[in-house]
Amino acid sequence: MLFALHTIAFVAVTVYALYLFVHVVYTRYVFVRLGKPGEPKTDLRRRLRDVLVYVAGQRKLFKDRKSGVMHAFLFYGFFILQAGLIELILKGFIRGYRYPLGPLENTFSLMQQWTVFLMLLAVFYAFYRRYVEKLRRLQWKRDVKAAVVYAALIVITASVFPILGFETIMLGENPDFAHAPFSGAVAAAFSGIGTQAATALFYLFWWIHMLAVLSFMVFVPQSKQAHEIFALFNVFLRKPGPKGRLPSIDFEDENAEQFGVGRIEDFSRPQLLNLYSCVECGRCTDMCPAAGTGKKLSPMHLMTNLRDHLTEKGAVVTSRTPWMPAFAFAGTRANRLALASRANARKASGDTVAVPESLELPKLIGDVVSEQEIWACTTCRNCEDACPVLNEHVGIIVDLRRHLVLTEGSMPAEMARTFQNIERQGNPWGISRNDRAKWREGIEDIAPLVHETEEFEYLFFVGSMGSYDNRNIKVARAVARLLHKAGVKFAVLGNEEQSSGDTARRAGNEYLFQQLAAENIETFKTYNVKKIVTACPHTYNTFKNEYPEFGLEAEVFHHTELLYQLIREGRLKPVRELRERVTYHDSCYLGRYNDIYDAPREILKAIPGVELAEMSRNREKSLCCGAGGGRMWLEEKEGTRINLARTEMALETKPSTICSACPYCLTMLSDGVKAKEMEDRVQTRDIAEILLEAVE
Repeated sequence: MLFALHTIAFVAVTVYALYLFVHVVYTRYVFVRLGKPGEPKTDLRRRLRDVLVYVAGQRKLFKDRKSGVMHAFLFYGFFILQAGLIELILKGFIRGYRYPLGPLENTFSLMQQWTVFLMLLAVFYAFYRRYVEKLRRLQWKRDVKAAVVYAALIVITASVFPILGFETIMLGENPDFAHAPFSGAVAAAFSGIGTQAATALFYLFWWIHMLAVLSFMVFVPQSKQAHEIFALFNVFLRKPGPKGRLPSIDFEDENAEQFGVGRIEDFSRPQLLNLYSCVECGRCTDMCPAAGTGKKLSPMHLMTNLRDHLTEKGAVVTSRTPWMPAFAFAGTRANRLALASRANARKASGDTVAVPESLELPKLIGDVVSEQEIWACTTCRNCEDACPVLNEHVGIIVDLRRHLVLTEGSMPAEMARTFQNIERQGNPWGISRNDRAKWREGIEDIAPLVHETEEFEYLFFVGSMGSYDNRNIKVARAVARLLHKAGVKFAVLGNEEQSSGDTARRAGNEYLFQQLAAENIETFKTYNVKKIVTACPHTYNTFKNEYPEFGLEAEVFHHTELLYQLIREGRLKPVRELRERVTYHDSCYLGRYNDIYDAPREILKAIPGVELAEMSRNREKSLCCGAGGGRMWLEEKEGTRINLARTEMALETKPSTICSACPYCLTMLSDGVKAKEMEDRVQTRDIAEILLEAVE
């Protein structure tokens, strides 16, 4: 009789748990389907490689080695543990059941024992990092759910040893310390309790284990652990193409009533999948320059707030809130939303049921995400580089900006002026187009205009900073002198040049960007441009990774790439010794966007007397200067200025020179050095200026 009740109870609980699990996962699938279709799925080989590298290989997690090792034990241990779960289940119904593995039976037992033990240690270490060490990135507002995860994993792993230990006593067997050391220790410790008591304890811990497993299965898709289900698909389905490339808007679509994202369902499906894939590990926020300097923006909270909003709105819109116990909705408004969805369903069927006003959902922009957060982003991609599941926060933020700019006409006053200046004069300051070529004064013979040159190999695209900003004009002239010394045939557009459109696009004005792209590409075609070199990483990224969609057919080089190539070919020879201690700042758009880290450093290493000192955050972890994403033209009104934080990092290396390879970075670091009153002791220079001094 007891065995029958035991069987019926297990089947009933398992079926109910499976129903809840499938229903919740399916609702998330339905909610994601509320979004717009993503880009066509191409390059299957790359997608499979990404899954192997980032999911199976856990590559991003090892950016924090301690957490990476801990998570690896949990990740791989989970699969090994599941291999033994069926055996544990059958042990509850077939006395002394073991997999028929023959000579491998003992090996399997030993592997299971050590896997469970190492997983248990990993869980305790994770608990220690959050609650004892208090790792900053893990101190966030939803701590209760994290505690539930730890408790569930401890119960699931720790209960395995009593089950197997009491089974040994129940069967009257001797402990096997060689192949079952941990359960053997349990059996040895309780060897005198007798078979009847051992049988009772065996089933007690068996039920504890099974209820913990089934409860955790239901909990997973409703918590931060949902990434265990969705991350694989998130990595596989991420948008193709270069890192950070933004999708374009089709302005020829006559049915489009708004642009950008003003409602959660305006996001693409891959973007909504990002939300359920979020690990809530805090790595993105920990690396974010805005969050790190006291701004309101937190990339992690942005994702979790959007996810909660999607779940809430999806539950109401689709009326897909399942019949579940209250614990399944801990920490959300889903209980009230369940009432709302049922009210909507009854309303649709003809019943006169009013949905209470208190259940109306908040606005996406304003309530869920503030404009303050949206404009705080520098688009540096530090968050995306740190994310273990390859979420793309920047694209989400830019889509929100697009709605504000293109649909609502809402933007900071400084940004409105910047757009107007770019549109009228082709540069952010609104300085006359006819002054764009003035930077050439005195070097016209070595920097010819395209319409005055019969033949040239490279078009040197100077950019607005190099053309108008007094400090960066020196950089443009240095690049021109170096190319001339190396015998490179190049020309410049002069007054025919205008903004690349990077600022417009990252700040949400996609229409202006596409207009500039079309005009620039037409100019390039007019002069049969095949190779472009620029000293601006923002221009470099835009031309190389985004203009091809609009018809550009040309090779694009950053000046550090070309200068390093010229050094290797022996066309530039840095022979003059410079006794300088140089710290190099990695530009976001050169480094994280385009993986150019070595060329600038190799140039510096090639200069006699230069000592290269790395900052604490360098290469892919480099802290943004604060100027990207249109922030160059906006005032920082919250917290510490980002450029000051980066300057302080640079000064910690005790340099004589802070070096950059970006006009925005040079400006921001120069301002930072002045603010620190260090300009009489520390120079800020572009890499081209340093190389020119060594060559001359």
